[in-house]
Amino acid sequence: MNHSSLYFRSFLVLLAAVTVAFIWILLPYYGAIFWGTILAIIFMPLNRRLLGKMRGRHNLAALITLLVIILIVIIPLILITGSLLQEGAAIYKRMSSGELNLGAYFEQIMSALPSSVHDILIRFGVGDMFSLREKLSAGALQGSKFLASQAVNVGQNTFEFLVGLGVMLYLLFFLLRDGGNLARHSKQLIPLSDEHQQHLFRKFATVVRATVKGNIVVAATQGALGGLMFWFLGIQGALLWGVLMAFLSLLPAVGAAIIWVPVAVYFLVTGAIWQGVVLTLFGVLVIGLVDNVLRPLLVGKDTKIPDYVILVSTLGGLAVFGLNGFVIGPLFAALFIACWDLFPSAIRMNQEQ
Repeated sequence: MNHSSLYFRSFLVLLAAVTVAFIWILLPYYGAIFWGTILAIIFMPLNRRLLGKMRGRHNLAALITLLVIILIVIIPLILITGSLLQEGAAIYKRMSSGELNLGAYFEQIMSALPSSVHDILIRFGVGDMFSLREKLSAGALQGSKFLASQAVNVGQNTFEFLVGLGVMLYLLFFLLRDGGNLARHSKQLIPLSDEHQQHLFRKFATVVRATVKGNIVVAATQGALGGLMFWFLGIQGALLWGVLMAFLSLLPAVGAAIIWVPVAVYFLVTGAIWQGVVLTLFGVLVIGLVDNVLRPLLVGKDTKIPDYVILVSTLGGLAVFGLNGFVIGPLFAALFIACWDLFPSAIRMNQEQ
């Protein structure tokens, strides 16, 4: 082994060691770093537009973009989260006291169903009404207890939250200001051809746009519409149900219907006919069509990962990374597909050399 080869291998070991160490010290704030990067990618077009109007004043353009992000993203999100946690804590208290019993509502629905439906349920092994009622009540109580505990945790970890928010905003400013230079420098470090680099970076930006700007806006719209309809119909906890509908809207083949359909069924079988009809029509014609109308406008037709890949990668991302996983999961899936798309051409290039 010659001296230069030994030097290169030693350098690779050193490079790997310091990289792992650097990632390790950043892990406590990976969420803040991740969302700072995502927001920088989403709002970079706005920053470029402001930069053009301000004749290259990078600091001012980045500062104005940051203020826009705080006003339209950060502040509304904090207010909604606070209201959601308070509502969850209130629902938990009502469930604990027995004032609110979802199991009783479920039993009321089942008792109103025809005997033929009961026979079908028994045939599929779900005819034990008492067991189903107890499981539903326990699940609802656990969910509301989780929200109540999160409300307590937020109060106890206010300092940690403020530090993370400060790190994200601080990093976001510099990513907006220097993002173009960082992207060009990153491309130089990737040992791929210009064509392959462009393909990977384009895929990365497309998936971020589709997952965050597209899916979140669509989900928020569906959740807001569903929550407003629940409030109009006098359903308690409209904000909580709206947030749940928004969250479930991120999952293909599941959607907000898993929330509003049982409520519509409850209205219909308990005699609240007009409420059930209004909720059903609104769910099908308004909430259900939001995805078909808004997603092409916000995302475009150039994406896409198959729906089943999005579903599996989203669920897997949530299981591994928590709430951040609904972006990280599809992002990894997209990069996986993009890299395998490049594999045949990479082999051909290697053979030609």
